[in-house]
Amino acid sequence: MKKLFIIPLFVFALTANAQDAPKTYSFSLEQAIAHATTNNYSAINAGKDVEAAKEKKWETTAAGLPQINGGVDYTNNFVLQKSVVPAEFFGGEPGTYATVAFGTKHNMSAHATLSQLIFDGSYIVALQASKTYMKYYENAKQKTNIEIREMVTNSYGNVLLAEESIAILEKNKKALEKTLSDTKETFKNGLIEEENVEQLEITLTSINSTLNYNKRLVDVAYKMLKTNLGIEIASDLKLTDKLDNLTVSNLDAAFSQSEFNVSNNINYQMAQTFQEQRELELKLEKSKALPSLAANLNYGTNAFKDDFQFFTQNQNWFNYSNLGVSLRVPIFSSLARSSRTQQAKIALDQAKTQLTETEQKLKLQYASAKSDYEFSVEEYATAKTNLNLAERIEKKQQIKFTEGLSTSFDFNDAQRQLYTAQQKYLQSMVDVINKKAALEKVINKQ
Repeated sequence: MKKLFIIPLFVFALTANAQDAPKTYSFSLEQAIAHATTNNYSAINAGKDVEAAKEKKWETTAAGLPQINGGVDYTNNFVLQKSVVPAEFFGGEPGTYATVAFGTKHNMSAHATLSQLIFDGSYIVALQASKTYMKYYENAKQKTNIEIREMVTNSYGNVLLAEESIAILEKNKKALEKTLSDTKETFKNGLIEEENVEQLEITLTSINSTLNYNKRLVDVAYKMLKTNLGIEIASDLKLTDKLDNLTVSNLDAAFSQSEFNVSNNINYQMAQTFQEQRELELKLEKSKALPSLAANLNYGTNAFKDDFQFFTQNQNWFNYSNLGVSLRVPIFSSLARSSRTQQAKIALDQAKTQLTETEQKLKLQYASAKSDYEFSVEEYATAKTNLNLAERIEKKQQIKFTEGLSTSFDFNDAQRQLYTAQQKYLQSMVDVINKKAALEKVINKQ
């Protein structure tokens, strides 16, 4: 019996561990962007906003469709209202009055009403506004996706930058440790001064410190990327793209020379939608001066009893029905409608001004983003050239230092120049990727 009990527990433990095991993901940059546009937390909520807007649109449409309402009313007249009537109606003496209670103790009524809006200018405008309302949230969803694309691109590049920095620092550390070891042996033989050893030790300490910082940084960068992707921080994530390959794929001189169509920018489209909303608000205020027409059909039945016996077979129910048409004509509002119309006109003028301002700002933003991208490409080429030169200088200085033809200070300057060139080269690659992403955001390239 004990064995039979242990086996299910073992199976349960394996199942629980399998469920708790972190998931593993492997993404290129484009795969990461595609995943984020579906699973990023902001993207999920933006999608929910679109779904809610669809339901709101139908709610507005349904307001002009047939409406059916029903109800049941019950009244218990536990104290009937009394009235006074001439007593002679009941054979009494003229000039005297008798107290009479009218009605029954229990009343019940069941009724249903069918109503239909025939014409209302406000409803017609509301239908148009519901489409604009839907368009606004679709634009908001698109804007969220565009921002997520740039955000994932930046965080993806930061991870690659940190990893490449670690790889270069590890390489520099290994080379410097070998040089330091050889220098110590030379010092033991009394061929160089101790200062040369100490200078190398200072440089090695600095490299170790920078290396530890980048190891902590890469962990934070991965967590940031996972958050942007909408996956658990504890998940395993592997990036398949390399920094140099991404940089080369983003070197596109023709891309920055293309014409900028401001109407493709999502911010401009949203400003246009806002203007459309203001136009509809003005139209709505004007429509309130029009008459409205509605019709309704009512059907009901009543029952009256001194005892609560409405559900017996001999209960009499008295039916009633009627058809009604309602016409409402605005006549005079003490200029309130005119005031609201003027307010809507002012709001529309402001929306038009805002659209013009948005257009000008976007043109400026495009010019700035284009300039930044072109500069990043130039800086990448310069950094690559400088890195090759710094590597050659450092190598020559190392040979001179080993042969005793230069001092440790000259060698240290060459090393620092190389390390700086390496970091600038890595940063220039990330800048090319990020600046192109920023330019694509303005252009609204999908």
